[in-house]
This record gives sequence, C-alpha cells and structure tokens, in this order.
Amino acid sequence: MLRVLFIGDIVGKPGREAVKLFLKSVQEEHKIDVTIANGENAAAGKGITKDIADELYNNGIQFMTMGNHVWDNKEIMNFIDREPRLIRPANYPVGAPGQGYGFIRAMGKKIGVLNLSGRVFLPPLEDPFSGAIRWINQLKQETPIIIVDFHAEATSEKVALGWFLDGKVSAVLGTHTHIQTADARLLSQGTAYITDVGMTGPRDSVLGVKKEIIINRFLTQLPAKFELAGGPIQMNAVVIDIDEDTGKAQKIEAIQLLTDA
Repeated sequence: MLRVLFIGDIVGKPGREAVKLFLKSVQEEHKIDVTIANGENAAAGKGITKDIADELYNNGIQFMTMGNHVWDNKEIMNFIDREPRLIRPANYPVGAPGQGYGFIRAMGKKIGVLNLSGRVFLPPLEDPFSGAIRWINQLKQETPIIIVDFHAEATSEKVALGWFLDGKVSAVLGTHTHIQTADARLLSQGTAYITDVGMTGPRDSVLGVKKEIIINRFLTQLPAKFELAGGPIQMNAVVIDIDEDTGKAQKIEAIQLLTDA
C-alpha cells in the first residue's frame, strides 16, 4: 500500500510557515510515502519563484502542481522547463512553458501526477475532460498510480470530472477555492475524491487575504490591493492509501491542522 499526502493551496509566507511547522510531524504520524502540494499561491499569493520552490522541497514536499496563477510571477518562465518536480495545468495551449504531468518515485514505485484547470469561471483553456483521457493514457504506459489535481472553481465541474475519471485514476483532488470540503470519499470504481483539499495559509482571512480588504471590496465594488492576512496559520491536506499494483484507492482522509496564534 502506498500512502500519499496532498497539501492544499499553499498561500504566501504564512502557508510556507505552516508547511515548515506541520509537515514533518504529519509525515511521521501518518507514515507518508510521498508528499505532493499545490504551490500556485506560494509567492505572496501569486505564483512561485525558484527560491520558494526550493524552500518547499527542502521542507519535505517532493512534487508540486500549479493552477490559474502559474504565470503571475514571471520568474517561473526561467526555470519551469528545467524543473521536473513542478507542473502546470496540462490543458494550457501547446507552446506554453513547462509540462502538464510528471512522475515521482516512492517505495520503488512510479507515481504519475496530472494537473488540470477547469473552464467554468476560469480562462477558456482546452477541454479538461477529453484532454484528461489522452494524458491519462500516456501516464498509464508508465504506472497505474495516477493523482489528478483539478484546479477549478465550480463544484459541479469538479464532481463531474471525478465521476468521469472514476476507475481511471487513483485520485481526483480539487484545488483553487481554498475551502476544504466535507466530501472526501471513495467513488464506486476505486478513485479517491474531494471537491477541494483546502488552503494552507492564514486561517482568519478570506481565502488567505486580509478579511477587511475583501469585505470593503464587496461593500464598495472598488478595486483594492490584496494583502495576505496574519494570525493563526493552518494546513489543509488529504491522506490517500493506494494499492500499488492496481492503482485503486483504498482510503482517503481529510486533515486540518491549526496554530493557536
């Protein structure tokens, strides 16, 4: 049995501090074999840099996915093509830097990771449904163990993709909306599913941003500069048990960790 830890969207320095604070103990307590995280907000909430990626790797993350903020920090253009541990949504147009899927080894097994972006309330990229089948077929030439990070806004789109890929992949894990959902479950054909893994970052915030800024924006409809919140930090994640031979998930458990201040 392979045990995978997937960490929800890491938001800025508070999120990176949460990884530093919580990750080692989580890995030890749950006997984790491989750790994957969504890092698209790791640099002050907008994209990622080489130094920040290295910091997260040094703190125990072994592979990272991205999302719609992948290009927000332009530094990524300088290293994503040379970093096999970092992928962006596969359904970006042909010619975009980086790769949409990759592999990581753990316990002598190869694990495939596929990153997809939704299209409802997000940029109109290539269809993630039909594209997923094409990329999964390529991944399955190497391994039956496939983790999908579906970075999407609409719950309906996430649930639909979960059912569409049930039995075809080990897990479909939703990211992007930063709120951990209460629907972690095994689907009928052996795919672990959750609509959103949640956020790793400042707890007393609106999706990581100072709550006063967002409240005022709703009240006035005026633009505002986003600033990350302080205070207690959290780590949201899921732990998934996967049969090494079949790639079928056996269990999924959502976890939440929080500091007092």
